[in-house]
Order: sequence, then structure tokens, then C-alpha cells
Amino acid sequence: MRRWVLAGLCCAPLWAQSFTQRGFIETRGTFFPQTAPSDSGRAIGDILLRYEMGWKLTPWLRFDGAIDGRTDTHRQTERQWRIDWQDRGMLRPAVSLRRFSLTANRGKWTAEAGKQFIRWGKADILNPLDRFAPRDFLNVVDTEYLAVMAGRVTWESGGDSVDVVWQPRFTPSRSPLLLQRWGGAGGVLGQGPEAPVDFPVEFALRQGRATLPAGQQWGVRWNHVGRGYEASGVYYQGHNHLPLIDGRISTFPDLRLELFNYFAQLRMAGGAVAAPNRWFTLKAEGGYFFSSTPAADNYFQYVVQAERQSGEWTFVGGYAGEYVTARRNLFDFAPDRGLTRSFLGRASLQLNPRDTVAVDAALRQNGEGVWIRGEFTHSFNDHWSVRAGGTFIRGESTDFLGQFRRNSHVSVAFRYSF
Repeated sequence: MRRWVLAGLCCAPLWAQSFTQRGFIETRGTFFPQTAPSDSGRAIGDILLRYEMGWKLTPWLRFDGAIDGRTDTHRQTERQWRIDWQDRGMLRPAVSLRRFSLTANRGKWTAEAGKQFIRWGKADILNPLDRFAPRDFLNVVDTEYLAVMAGRVTWESGGDSVDVVWQPRFTPSRSPLLLQRWGGAGGVLGQGPEAPVDFPVEFALRQGRATLPAGQQWGVRWNHVGRGYEASGVYYQGHNHLPLIDGRISTFPDLRLELFNYFAQLRMAGGAVAAPNRWFTLKAEGGYFFSSTPAADNYFQYVVQAERQSGEWTFVGGYAGEYVTARRNLFDFAPDRGLTRSFLGRASLQLNPRDTVAVDAALRQNGEGVWIRGEFTHSFNDHWSVRAGGTFIRGESTDFLGQFRRNSHVSVAFRYSF
């Protein structure tokens, strides 16, 4: 018995070195000065518990995992207490396996399998190349990325790397709920002037279950780090994680229009480049999107930006554009396309080790929509912090940004990290 105790005591330092954990619990309140046509609520409360762990099983094999538990006052979260590992529902799961993956590394090769985050974009505000990065858009201007079930193999040699991803099961972005303030007829139907919503008769609207595609997604990225620049080329084949919208009309027991999401087949070829100089770092990213789905557009989307750091300041400014080669779509939810034809900016200041201020903004080139978000973060100590912010949205009702003009709000969040 003593031998087992001594062995456990000797292994304890090794365990401490190979196992890491962290997490936080955060409560947040969001307050809207105006009601919306489909939502009279003016206050939303959220609570989120997140636990993350990493375990180095061997020198070449590592496990990473994370779990979320959450609830809210606005029924954006499921009330069913089950463990969700897919993130394919319309609501946020009450308990979610946020990440679980095994990573193996040998020489020039790295392989990861399981639920993981995959980001290929280089720009800061809009990323056309992020085809394996669906997002939670229940609150359109306050989003987070969702992990996907995938296998990923990376080969690196010198300044070159090749990344191959295979996703056997589709994960969609989470769209705004139809009868809440970020949804409604304006929030989920169309991008703006190209897709006006004008029904000649009154319908009772209902949100139907999304039609999720079967089949696999795959993509490959080549990246090269040269002298004074970095460039990459990307190809993706699968489905768009942002939905098209269709409807069914029923007359019993009343006249009802049921709207539901479905997802277009998509292929994308594109690339990105980043080149620093003495004044700023120039980044450009773009891709051509083409689809065999009859209701999906073909288009080229790009973003060009300049980034500069000066002392404790960071500045990012640029332009996002789009050129449509085949316009076939009437109704969709596409915030990435909604931010095109816009000037984008970001500025942040590290006031001191405990205080940070950041501002994000988007201005449509025709002046018909504007979005500004400011945020202040203060850390009381290593565990407690507070984050306060405000979002201002204005514009024409036919503009993607302007349709959310009644959703300007302020928020405050308290976080305990462990």
C-alpha cells in the first residue's frame, strides 16, 4: 500500500505539468431603450459557465476539451437539460460540449480529430475565407464562433504549410429567432434594397425547423511565409453555413406562413496576403463563391485593411466589397454580405494593465447604415472583471444594418475567472 501512495506522490508533479484547466462564470445584462415590432422586451439576462481543460497524454498526443452551461431570460437557450455535442439546433444548448479533440504531432505533421475551431482568415473584422467557422448570430452584432466536427492534417516545412480539413457532418451558423428583435420580417429576410419584403396580405408567421444538408465538406489551404510577407491560397467545397430562406403557406387552422432555413451547396476559391512595412501592416483577403443551388448567388467578396500599432494603441481600418456575377437569391440571412460595400474600423487602447477600451464600427458606403460598438473592460484582480459597452445602430429600413436600428443597446457583464 505504501508503494502505491509513494508512486502517486511521485507522479503528482508530472500530472500537474501535463494537465491544465481554467474557466469562468459570467453574468450579463443587456438593455434596449426601444422595443421592436416583434419583441416588446427591453432587458435580457444571460449567465454562462465555461470550463476548459488540456491534457498532454504523451509528448506527441494532447487532448483539449471545453464545456458550456448557460441560461437566459429571453428563451434563446434551450430549457431542456441535455448534453449537446453538435451545435445544430436553432437555440443555444443549455449544456454544450464546446470542444473535444485529440491532437497528434510528429515531425512536420500535425493531425487533429474531433470538435475543434478552424480559422483560415487573416483579416480582423470580415473573413471571407472562414468556411469552417460558423457563428452564433442570435444577437447579430454580438457573436461567437462555433466549433465543428472535423479531421485536420497539417504539414509544415520551412516557410510553407499545407492544411487539409474534412468535415463529415455539417454545422450551420445559428440565425436570429424569427419572433425576437434580431429576427422578424426585416431581420431574416434579405440583405437590404435588393430584397424588399412586402407581403400583400397578412400572415401569421411561424419559424419552421431548418433543413440541414447531408454529405461532407472539405477544404485545403496552402500558406507561405516569405521575406516581408505572408500569403495563402484556399479551396473549399461543401455548403454555406449561412442560410437561404424559404417558406410554406398553410390555410388551416389559419392563414400561416412558415419560414425555414436551408443551405446552399458552395464552392469557394480564394486567397489572402499580409505585408508589414514601417508604417502599417497591409492585409487583403478575398474569395469567389459559386453554387449549383438554383436560388444561390455567385459572387466575389473581398476585404482590404491596414493595421497599425502605436504604443498602447491599435488601429485597423479598411473596406469590404462584393461583386455579384449571378444574382438569383431573394431571401437569405448573410451578415458577411451585409457588411460588404462598407468601411470597417477598429481601435483599442490598453490604458493600463487592468483597463482596456475598444471601438468597432461599420459605415455603409451609401450612408444608409451605421454600426458602432464601444467596450470598456476593467480587471479588479486575477479573478474578477467587469465589461461595460454600448452599441449604436442607425440607417434605412432597407439596409442590412439599418433594419436593426431599434436594437441599439447597452450591456454590462461581470466575470469570475478560475
